Amino acid sequence: MEETRGNTSPVAAVTPGAPGAPLGTAPPVPAPATIIGQIARPQAGTPLEHAVRYAEDRRWDVFPGTWLTPVGGILRCSCEDAACTAPGAHPAGVRWAGEAAGSATAARRLWSREPRASVLLPTGRTFDALDVPETAGCLATARMARTGRTPGPVISTPDGRMVFFVLPGAAPKLPGLVRKLGWSPARLDLVARGEGDWIAAPPTRLGGRGSMQWALRPTAANRWLPDAEELLPALAYACGHGAARSSGPVPPSPPPSSSPAPAAAAGRAAATAAAGSRSRG
Repeated sequence: MEETRGNTSPVAAVTPGAPGAPLGTAPPVPAPATIIGQIARPQAGTPLEHAVRYAEDRRWDVFPGTWLTPVGGILRCSCEDAACTAPGAHPAGVRWAGEAAGSATAARRLWSREPRASVLLPTGRTFDALDVPETAGCLATARMARTGRTPGPVISTPDGRMVFFVLPGAAPKLPGLVRKLGWSPARLDLVARGEGDWIAAPPTRLGGRGSMQWALRPTAANRWLPDAEELLPALAYACGHGAARSSGPVPPSPPPSSSPAPAAAAGRAAATAAAGSRSRG
């Protein structure tokens, strides 16, 4: 059982449910307004302290990323790329996957090189992540509450995204699951992050835009992550609702067909035409 920590802990275990409720009882899922209120609270503690607790309390692999340095009054990324799109919040090198480790000892060793380094978590190992716009994430969480679904931990990013933790293996099957629900994957702003990918965790700061925050903190109640299929109906609906508002109705995916896909047919036609041209030459 997790130790209950103060508000300065990035993994604050709480007794689920109402006072006196038995352990293991899932607490009610916060409504969007409550989630936004939680997002506004800053995450205290150094990057190393957070990384150690993620490794110890959740057994998540962690690795250090880039960091921010003030240059002429402006926060610049340690990668020194003036056009960096994720300043202070991305891997520092191409071999990050081999560095990631899930022990407190390894975390202390990794952050001893640069204590300011951001806290990054590799996906596809102990969890995958479903990344959606913040408005869709809030709407989906409210729908989950009405249907009795309990999401796992959720991160809110300063660039207006929400990242839902789910069991590993979600990324490769996401397109098929979305089509099964009647949506077109290409029309939904719904990204699955799995093997070979990563996410930035609190208290990582994204340039001057702000810090990653826990919208729903990791607790004893959400230690067991949900499968993507449990959350996807609400997330796909919420993303589809947002797409419909911005660009008109979102058409469902076309039913499976026994005829060749248009792109494949076009490719074969082009290959045939090229072969004919070579034979004529």
